[in-house]
Amino acid sequence: MLEQAATQNPKHRGVLGAYGRALADDGHYKQAVDVLDRAQAPGQPDWRILSVQGAALDQMGRHEEAQRYYGTALRIAPDEPSVLSNLGLSYALSKDLVRAETTLRRAAGQPRVDPRVRKNLALVVGLQGRSSEAEGIARSELPSDEATTHVAYLRQVLALQNGWKQSGDAGKPLVRAEGS
Repeated sequence: MLEQAATQNPKHRGVLGAYGRALADDGHYKQAVDVLDRAQAPGQPDWRILSVQGAALDQMGRHEEAQRYYGTALRIAPDEPSVLSNLGLSYALSKDLVRAETTLRRAAGQPRVDPRVRKNLALVVGLQGRSSEAEGIARSELPSDEATTHVAYLRQVLALQNGWKQSGDAGKPLVRAEGS
């Protein structure tokens, strides 16, 4: 339906933005980035669209480019927790866990923060080998049943990471950038 609307309204930024987000959600990252480029108003970029473009680029393994999009989004919407979270995950995907943690802590400190930000922070802290601290973050920020589930997930990820280290394959962190 959005594809038809975008075809019939090729210059309608709202339709193009919604269609681009849907494409990214469905895993059509390259097409999403192209559509979202057309959704941007020249000289007046939308930080939400920039964040989704960054997330799509991260999924394509283009982390440095994604981080530039997040940087532009943050110049428009400073300290926006969803953009900071995506940037933190991008750093994690590019194996810069220290910057990832710093950025996710900054996101977690914002007043309108989504609980997923703290889950991401717990994961990044755990990936650095600080599993007790990661469990503490998860347990302090989430309802009891959700914290238990997330801690089990953290333990599973950390066990996989330890398996990678023992096999000589450090692997990629098991995090995925969120769309905004």
